[in-house]
Amino acid sequence: MFLKENVILAVAGLRANKVRAFLTMLGIIIGIGSVIAIVSIGDAVTNNVSDTMAGLGANNIYVYVAPNGNDSIYGQMNGSGTEKMDDSDLLTFDQIEQVKKKFSNEISDLALYESVGSGKAQDGHKYANVTIYGANPGFGSVENVDVQKGRFLTDRDISGNRRVAVVSDKLVSNMFGSETDPLGQKINVDTSDGVESYTIVGVYKYVQQGFGGAAVADKDISTTLYIPVSVAKETSDNQNYSSFEIKLKNVNDTHAFTDRIESYMKRLYANNPKYTCSAYNMENMLSSVTSMMGTISIAIAAIAAIALIVGGIGVMNIMLVSVTERTREIGTRKALGARSSYIRMQFIVESVIICVIGGIIGIITGIGLAAAGVTLLKMKLVISVPIIFISVGFSMLIGIFFGYYPAKKASQLDPIDALRYE
Repeated sequence: MFLKENVILAVAGLRANKVRAFLTMLGIIIGIGSVIAIVSIGDAVTNNVSDTMAGLGANNIYVYVAPNGNDSIYGQMNGSGTEKMDDSDLLTFDQIEQVKKKFSNEISDLALYESVGSGKAQDGHKYANVTIYGANPGFGSVENVDVQKGRFLTDRDISGNRRVAVVSDKLVSNMFGSETDPLGQKINVDTSDGVESYTIVGVYKYVQQGFGGAAVADKDISTTLYIPVSVAKETSDNQNYSSFEIKLKNVNDTHAFTDRIESYMKRLYANNPKYTCSAYNMENMLSSVTSMMGTISIAIAAIAAIALIVGGIGVMNIMLVSVTERTREIGTRKALGARSSYIRMQFIVESVIICVIGGIIGIITGIGLAAAGVTLLKMKLVISVPIIFISVGFSMLIGIFFGYYPAKKASQLDPIDALRYE
C-alpha cells in the first residue's frame, strides 16, 4: 500500500506539471532512443553484410599475391606500400591449373577474373550502364551467377577469344524489352578504350548487393557484363593473375584447407624476394567484419549513452526543485508522523517513474528511428530484445541514482524549519 500511494502521488505530480515533466524526460528519451536506434541499425547492417557475404560463398577461399611482410588481405586489396606488379610476380594460368589438379578432390571449381572497367551499352535512345568483368567458366559456379536464359561462358569462348557476353535481366529489360529474345543479339558497349561489340549468349538474374541506397531508375543501375577473361586480358597491362577464388566440395574444415593451400602457394613463391602468396576464406572475413561492425556499433552507442548521463543530471535538478517547492508539504507529513524513510522513498519513486516513462518513450522513439533508417537502407529491421530490457533497467537505475540525493535531502529536513518555510 505504501508503494502504491507513492506511485499515485508521483503520477499526480507529473500530471500537474506535464511540460516540466516532459522536458525532464527529454534527456532520457534522447539517450535511450539513440542507443536503441544505433544498435538496431548496426545489427541490421551486420546481418545484411553477413547475408551478402554468405551468398558469395561462406566456404570459398581467396588466393592472392601480396607484398612480403604485408600479406593481409586488406593490405593486398588496397595495395598499401606496393609498387606496380610485373607479370613475372603474378600467377600464371599454368600455375593456377596446377593448383586445381593438385587439390582436385577438394576443389569444386575455380574462378579467374579481370576487371575491365565501366561502360554504357547503347542502341539509339536505349541504354544500360554496365561494369565489365572478364571471367572464366568456373566463375559462374563459384560466384553463384544465376543464369536464367542461355549459358555462362565456356572454355571455347576463352580459347577462341570470342566476343560474347553474359548480361543481366535488367540490361535486357532496358535494351530489348520483354518481347525480343536477347540471345544472339549484339550490343555495343562504349568504354574509355572505344566501342566493343558483343553477342549475348546468356542472361543472369540481377541481385542487388550492399546497403540498398537511394532508389534509382532501373536503366541507371550499373549491372555486371561478363566477357571471356582472355578478351579482357587483351586490354590489360598484365597477362597473368594477381588472385583467384576457389569453391570447395564437401570440406569439413575450411580453415585447415586454407592453411594447406597457403603453404603450397608460399612454397611456389619461395624464390620471389618481393612478393608472396596468401590465402583467406570468407568465413574468416565474415567473422572479422562482424566483429568490427559490432565494435563500431557499441562505440557509437556508448557515445550516445552520454545523453543518458545528461538526462540523469536533469532529473536530479528537477527533483531538487521539487523538494524546494514541496518543503511545507514535507514538513506537514513529518509533523504527522511520516518517517524519513517514507519521505525518501516518495521522491525516489517519483524519480524512477520519470525515468521509466522517459525510457519507454525512448524505446518507442528508438524503434521508430531504426525502422526509418533500415527502410532508407532497404534492409530488414532487427530489434534486440535484450537491449530493450537493459534500457528499461538502466533508466530505473538512473532514476534511483540521480533521485537518491534529492530524496535524502528531503528526508533530512527538520519538520519545524520546513513548516516555517515560505
